[in-house]
Amino acid sequence: MSLTDMIASACAATPDFEPGHVWLAGAGPGHPRYLTLEVADALAKCDCVVYDALVSAEVLALAGTAELHFAGKRGGKPSATQESITAMLIELARAGRRVLRLKGGDPFVFGRGGEEAEALAKAGIPFRILPGLTSSLAALASAHIPVTMRGISRSITLATGHAAGTPDDLDWRALARVGEPIIVYMGLKMIGEISRLLIEGGLSPETPTAVLMSATTPDERLLVATLATVEAEVRRQDFAAPALIVIGDIVSMRDVLNSGDGS
Repeated sequence: MSLTDMIASACAATPDFEPGHVWLAGAGPGHPRYLTLEVADALAKCDCVVYDALVSAEVLALAGTAELHFAGKRGGKPSATQESITAMLIELARAGRRVLRLKGGDPFVFGRGGEEAEALAKAGIPFRILPGLTSSLAALASAHIPVTMRGISRSITLATGHAAGTPDDLDWRALARVGEPIIVYMGLKMIGEISRLLIEGGLSPETPTAVLMSATTPDERLLVATLATVEAEVRRQDFAAPALIVIGDIVSMRDVLNSGDGS
């Protein structure tokens, strides 16, 4: 059975992608191999794709002749407003297009998928949610860092770091007291402040910390440091967004797993 036939067979029982509908979909961590079959099928059927900055060109190539509408948001750079993105989705749907709203990772994990679904519901636009592999979990697995590990971690915190040091910030000191691993999205710019607050909250400065840049893509890079040294290493090695920060003893398992890697 060919890949095309496999996708068609797997998606045969799913609802039709009808004109005037919007499907909110997750593209996974970056590489096309991490797309779900349902999202790959939607890419082949849609009339237009409204995509984020973290969706790769290789994924977009699967959309064939569909119109591509960039709606990316990148910190510190000119970006589309959430209101303009929502308005675009509604306008395209009302024009009778089959609209695929494609986001990196999963649309409901720091992807504002809930906000967009709410707006579509209020506008009377039919929509579906197509889950994607959560970027952080898939990226860590690919990098041989187990998110949970008996005897090391019993839970995991997914946090956003872009508001560090502002009134909208998380209570990093409280997260430190939980004593479980933390995965930080959108935190590279504020990594020094985040590290400082976690150490103030009680985490050891020697806590293993990793930064994973452009996970699963040809540009992937990874550094391993400690909570006290990670900011300096990020600057020294010239790491840039998109990047995930992983804080906790699970990082140390990478060396153990790599020693037995047969790939």
